[in-house]
Amino acid sequence: MKTVKISLNSIDKVKAFVNDVTKFDTDFDLVSGRYVIDAKSIMGIFSLDLSKAIDLNIHDDENIDDILKILEPYIVG
Repeated sequence: MKTVKISLNSIDKVKAFVNDVTKFDTDFDLVSGRYVIDAKSIMGIFSLDLSKAIDLNIHDDENIDDILKILEPYIVG
């Protein structure tokens, strides 16, 4: 598992992010405080505080380089 910080500070960014993560057959969790949301759930994402960076847990070790390349526009810090 790998964890990166991402920013989803606009509706268009959230839609593009969900489209990108659904391309992969692996689990992604967004962690904000005590909430853990399935990153493929657009409704779940909108229930989070999107004004600050969110932790993304990627539950995949084999395709991690491909995943990080696709998710690069969302990764911060």
